[in-house]
Amino acid sequence: MRPAAIVALIALSAAPALAQELPQRKPGLWETKSSGAEGQTVAKQCVGPGTDQSAVGGLAGGACSKIQVSKTATGYAIETECTVGPIKAAGTSVITGDFDMAIRTEGTTRLSGVPGQTGTVERKLVVEAKRLGECEAGQKPGDIILPNGQVISMPPAAPKP
Repeated sequence: MRPAAIVALIALSAAPALAQELPQRKPGLWETKSSGAEGQTVAKQCVGPGTDQSAVGGLAGGACSKIQVSKTATGYAIETECTVGPIKAAGTSVITGDFDMAIRTEGTTRLSGVPGQTGTVERKLVVEAKRLGECEAGQKPGDIILPNGQVISMPPAAPKP
């Protein structure tokens, strides 16, 4: 799988879990395992203050008309509706965990308007993230470390108004 596809998969699957209404992950190095019909992807991310809000802001970027977060007895439920070009995506996710050491997201996204596809395409994804400890020397908050060691730096968090 190409690095850009890995990052997109991780970021898109995690975005609902990281909306501003949710607790933020404890700063440090997190490992994320994303599993779906197309296989499993593993990556690490150095998380710092504002990393999660920055990821959501960058992804939503006006493409999402709905990001609704509801507190449940066991965690959070999220509903999203987004449009990117001709593709419309409607998703639901359930998030559990303590946000200090681990979180788990189970989500379903229904895509329509996908070039080359007729009808709606449904994707199910499970994302398990666990905190490994402190970020390693030289890592900056937002850095995503791919399995081959390549580092993709995310833009820094925007200053709070």
